[in-house]
Amino acid sequence: MFGCKGGLREHMKDSGRLAIGAKAPDFNLPGVDGQSYTLAHFKNDRILIVIFTCNHCPYAQAYEDRLIAIQKDYLEKKVALGAINSNETTHYPEDDFSKMMLRAEEKAFNFPYLRDESQSVADAYGAHYTPEVFLLDRERRLKYTGRIDDHWQDAAQARSHDLRDAIDAVLSGKPLKAPETHALGCTIKWAKV
Repeated sequence: MFGCKGGLREHMKDSGRLAIGAKAPDFNLPGVDGQSYTLAHFKNDRILIVIFTCNHCPYAQAYEDRLIAIQKDYLEKKVALGAINSNETTHYPEDDFSKMMLRAEEKAFNFPYLRDESQSVADAYGAHYTPEVFLLDRERRLKYTGRIDDHWQDAAQARSHDLRDAIDAVLSGKPLKAPETHALGCTIKWAKV
């Protein structure tokens, strides 16, 4: 894949991807803002969007401004985003916590940016890519997983706004046309075991 070292996933975890309708696994992760976050942190939000992302991946970088815009556009409707970086940092030092703090400040993230050092959260969700979206409803059941839209290089060229469509459907109580899409991005960089 363009700009991604290690193109194919170096190590496949045993667990599969979280199934549509399944209850989301909880987590307790440190954020770059000094707080720790669990699912309970978002208890007042109608929708929680968990995004597996990172600093170094060009796909993840290309989507940052779109994620900031989505959080801004849906904040009043009680939609929250939470970004999680699960990449190992021995071979990808640009994804370590101190550099996450710098990236969040540089881009003025308006959502929590969390560190999954053990990679257990990515494993529990069955995440494979950066960025990869898991949209959870009020009961924290998975309603949508996959890509943000269909054109990572240029937001203006996107024709399928999958994440926004999923948010709108869940907010209005309508069924999703496509609850699963294939995420566009680099593979999560797993620690060797």
